[in-house]
Amino acid sequence: MDKKLLKEAIIKYVAGILLVGVLLFLPAGTLKWRNGWIFMAVLFIPMFLAGIVMYLKAPDLLRSRLNAREKQSEQKDVIGLSGLMFLAAFIVAGLNYRFKWISFPEGSVTFGCIVFLLSYRGFAEVLRENAYLSRTIEVQQGQKVVDTGMYGIVRHPMYAVTIFLFFSMMIILDSPFSFVIMMRYIPLIIKRIMNEESVLEKELEGYRDYKNKVRYRLIPMIW
Repeated sequence: MDKKLLKEAIIKYVAGILLVGVLLFLPAGTLKWRNGWIFMAVLFIPMFLAGIVMYLKAPDLLRSRLNAREKQSEQKDVIGLSGLMFLAAFIVAGLNYRFKWISFPEGSVTFGCIVFLLSYRGFAEVLRENAYLSRTIEVQQGQKVVDTGMYGIVRHPMYAVTIFLFFSMMIILDSPFSFVIMMRYIPLIIKRIMNEESVLEKELEGYRDYKNKVRYRLIPMIW
């Protein structure tokens, strides 16, 4: 067992819990926010279980996702803007609860939890299908084109799944304003995909043929 990897994973996991907790409950002005705790549970419990599985069965994948550093300047901008988007969305969600601005219809939180968990399951499936999946845009040594499973439907299933993940987060937090803020993710992810495909076409053998085989990038029959 890699104790250094385990220590790093635990530190980043705990840091993530503390960061998200501060961003949500500090603006909310209270710890008695039911939706905030529901969100923390559906986000961090599956993440904990996924981390255990990766640590035991795919430590290299866990290590690559923990230590990812984007090298391309264009993608650094995308990552930075995405971070600001999440920062704003979480803070606004807390403020929305504190000042009782606006809510989704009754029952939406349950719907959001179901969508989130199903999307997380889809994310796990993408990780299982593609051993080369990275948080950064790069071509790894010995990497091959994956065209089975979800990759046989769209070329970027991970990004497709994250759309459902991120939007369902705001539904769980019962914040329509945060949902609107999260819409900024769509142009950001489109920009990232276009840049990623240009890199893969140049550096990954067989990717051009894969593009001809699987026509749609993100949503079947649309784009």
